[in-house]
Amino acid sequence: MFVTDVAELRSLVTRLRSARAVGIDTEFMRERTYFAKLCLVQLATDEVSAIVDPLAIADLAPLCDLLSDRSVVKVMHAGAQDLEIFHRFCGGGVAPVFDTQVAATLVGFPHTQVAATLVGFPQQVGYGALVNDLLGVRLDKADSFTDWSRRPLADTQIEYALNDVRYLPEAYRRLSQRIDAQGRTDWLAADVARLENPETYRVVPEEQWRRVKRVSSLNRRQLAIAREVAAWREREAMRRDVPKRWVIGDESIVEVARRAPRSTEEVAAIRGVPDKVGKGAVSGLLSAVARGLDVPDEELPCLPKRRRLAGDVDAAIDLMVALVRLCAKENGVAMPLLASRDDLERLAAGERDGHPLLGGWRQEMVGSQLLELLDGRLSLTLDDGEIVVRRVE
Repeated sequence: MFVTDVAELRSLVTRLRSARAVGIDTEFMRERTYFAKLCLVQLATDEVSAIVDPLAIADLAPLCDLLSDRSVVKVMHAGAQDLEIFHRFCGGGVAPVFDTQVAATLVGFPHTQVAATLVGFPQQVGYGALVNDLLGVRLDKADSFTDWSRRPLADTQIEYALNDVRYLPEAYRRLSQRIDAQGRTDWLAADVARLENPETYRVVPEEQWRRVKRVSSLNRRQLAIAREVAAWREREAMRRDVPKRWVIGDESIVEVARRAPRSTEEVAAIRGVPDKVGKGAVSGLLSAVARGLDVPDEELPCLPKRRRLAGDVDAAIDLMVALVRLCAKENGVAMPLLASRDDLERLAAGERDGHPLLGGWRQEMVGSQLLELLDGRLSLTLDDGEIVVRRVE
C-alpha cells in the first residue's frame, strides 16, 4: 500500500490497530534543516506492509492515534530519531515501544558464525545484520543514500523502504522470546523507558552549552557567556530551521566566550563569526554575551572536575575492562552496552551518585563487583588462559 490521503490513512490505521505489534520506520532529510523533514513513514504487520506519504497528507492525526495506542507495540530499530520526529508531529508520547537494536544487545543469541556459542549482538548492530542473523534474510541496501523528498519514488526505493519494516514483527517475537527466557524483561523495560519518555526529546536551550566542544577549557565567567550564546544559537536555529552549525560553530562559541565582545566591531574581529552570524543576528549574539556578563558571581555555572586517580590509572582501568568483558561474555550481552570506558573512569574516580553502573541490572551484573575490585576485595587471575575472579579473604 502507498497511502497518499487521510481517508486511506484512517483505513490503514484501523487495520493496524487490530495487530499485537506494528513495525515502524521513517525516512527523513535533515542535512539543511534544524527539524527533520519527514518524507516517508513505513508500517508493517504480518499481513500488511504500507508506506504513508506525509508530503501528500496534511493531517497525520490517525497515525498519531496509532502511536499512542497502548494496546499495540510499536517495533523499531534504533528508533530514537524516529521517536523524536513523532513526538514533534504528534505532541505526545509514543508507547509501548520495542527497539530491536536495544533488545538484541541484551540477549545471548546463537550467532551464524559461532552457532554453538551464545553471544550478544554488537551495541550498534545494524538492521540488515540483525535480520540476516535472526531470519536468514539478506537485504539489498542499494538505495541507502536516497533523496526521499523527491517524487515519484522508484519501485526499488519503495521496496527498500518496505524492507525496513516488514521483518520487524518477526524480529520482535524472536527477541522477546529470548529475553523472556533469560529473565531480562525488566532490563529491556528500563532501557526502553527512556525512549518512551517525552522528556528525552525536549530540547532545553540553556542546557546546550554542555555539548559545545572544548567548553571545558573555559573559566566560570566564560562558561556563563557560552551558556547564553549556545542557548541563543539553539533558538535562532529553530527559528530559521537551519542546522546549528550554520548559525555559529562550537569553536566560535568558545572564542566568543573568551573575548566577550561588546560591539559589532569586536564581533567582526573574531574569525569566522561574522560570516555565519550575519549582520541581522549580531545584535542577538551581543545580547547573549551581555546576559552572560551580567550573571552574578554566585550563580556562575561550573563543570564538575573529575578527581585525578591515584596510582597506575591505566592498570586499574585495564583490570576493570577485563572484569566487564568477562561479565559481558558470561551473560551474552554486548560489552559497550554494559559499561563504557568513561563509565569506568568515573567509577574509579569515586563517582557514585546516579552512576549508571550502580543501579538496576548493570549493578547486579557488574557494578557491585567493580566496587569490590576497586576496594581490593576481588582479584583477577589466569587459569589455563582464562580470567578467573576470586574473592580476597
